[in-house]
Amino acid sequence: MTSTFLAANSTSTINDVEPGLLGFLVVAGLALALVFLLRSMNKQFKKIGPKPEDPEGTEAEGASEAVRQRPLRGLAAHRAAMAAAEAEAERKDAERD
Repeated sequence: MTSTFLAANSTSTINDVEPGLLGFLVVAGLALALVFLLRSMNKQFKKIGPKPEDPEGTEAEGASEAVRQRPLRGLAAHRAAMAAAEAEAERKDAERD
């Protein structure tokens, strides 16, 4: 009953509502936090960037290219494992014949 009385005496409509200073401060604070988070993320990505290539001759004579590569992850690792399994199966089939 009280809420009906207050709603009847209210002169504002739904279109009169504005976010005001508090809404601006919340959005500005979120934007500022986003800027700092993005800067921090870029610093972290720079830390894990690719290692610089060693000049020729510093590697051991027998070192292969596979030793210097980063390990495969995710889908690339799955595809490499599947290709190796298929090659092994084909090799076994060829030995049987």
